[in-house]
Amino acid sequence: MVNHIVLWNWKDELKDTEKKEAATRIKKELEAVKEQVPGTVSLRVVTDGLTSSNKDIGLISVFETEEALKAYQVHPAHVAAGTFIKSVTTGRTCLDYEE
Repeated sequence: MVNHIVLWNWKDELKDTEKKEAATRIKKELEAVKEQVPGTVSLRVVTDGLTSSNKDIGLISVFETEEALKAYQVHPAHVAAGTFIKSVTTGRTCLDYEE
């Protein structure tokens, strides 16, 4: 299994209402990709981290193979979600690893 974890922070200029709306949209769009990309085992967007966190939003996903992860990364639904995510976030951090 291949784990894919991505974390972001909101852009400073976003108001709280904009952050909430963006979180809802990101969660909806990314989690929908799970059903569209073969080899996706699980995909979850975390929007309600604890106050001890230093990142605002996270994606935790698992793929059957590295090839499935690569297919996910270029899938049109993921690319579209990524375009929106880039418009509202900063400080992207990613960790991919195999178990």
